[in-house]
Amino acid sequence: MKVYYDDDSNLELLKGKNVVVLGFGSQGHAHALNLKESGVNVCVGLRKESANWKNAESAGLEVKTVSEAVKWGNVIMILLPDQNQKSVYENEINPNLKEGDTLAFGHGFNIHYKQIVPPSNVNVMMIAPKSPGHLVRRTFQQGSGTPCLIAVYQNPSGNTKELALAWAKGIGGTRAGVIETNFKDETETDLFGEQAVLCGGSAQLIKAGFETLVDAGYPPELAYFECMHEMKLIVDLYYEGGLSRMNYSVSDTAEYGGMTRGSRIITEETKKEMKKILKEVQDGSFAMEWLNEYNSGQKQMNKLRKENKEHPIETIGSKLREMMSWLKK
Repeated sequence: MKVYYDDDSNLELLKGKNVVVLGFGSQGHAHALNLKESGVNVCVGLRKESANWKNAESAGLEVKTVSEAVKWGNVIMILLPDQNQKSVYENEINPNLKEGDTLAFGHGFNIHYKQIVPPSNVNVMMIAPKSPGHLVRRTFQQGSGTPCLIAVYQNPSGNTKELALAWAKGIGGTRAGVIETNFKDETETDLFGEQAVLCGGSAQLIKAGFETLVDAGYPPELAYFECMHEMKLIVDLYYEGGLSRMNYSVSDTAEYGGMTRGSRIITEETKKEMKKILKEVQDGSFAMEWLNEYNSGQKQMNKLRKENKEHPIETIGSKLREMMSWLKK
């Protein structure tokens, strides 16, 4: 596996082009501002009624409607929510694409599941920072960057990979390291990780631990600290040096207890369910389920959001975080 750094990329490939960032959310604001400060001619494309229009202008960026931006641009990065990309593409992007343009994505969802099928005469690439957008922005400002994945889906120009590396350099990714992948692998691993470990698995583990302690009569404040608050401390150790760093840093008691009891929580049955989740990602059934949920009004999503918001760990956590003055910074 080759890792690409600053010396492997040429930002000049972007500096002669009109670069468009569609969206000004978490990733959109980071990409647009980092590229502008890297000397790239960039504008933001938004709906005229978007609340972010003034935010982007206040940040010193030129803003156009999506249609106007695509007409103006040569390289168009789509950083809109997955569920909105298809309709925006069909109504405002595709009618204004020109032969030789480059379509870019921050995640492979819509290309991999064929919600968007670009014409064969445009380049299609992906630059996916492995970090939330606010960290892409913050690390860039600090002089470092976040690792990125790049991928090429269509390459009629013959230099799409070089354009992807130039974009990664412009947002600070090549300072940290860039790995080449493909749209399929990025999409499927990303969705699986979110569902089974990062957003789904960890949240359910935290809630289950909290409930177990509270049901056994322990104060919810203690349960919160043990199962939610201290999770960040452990995850930071994973981030810094993997499983070994975590085990080295905790007490011998914690290390032994974790090694002998963890497999009783995450069992072979758990792994079987993980394989089912991965299969749903691979065969597209999750993607269709989510798009149908969104297009039908998000009734299940809203129900689950309400249940999460009303969970006792959220109630007690809100009170306890009030005493943590540093969080407000």
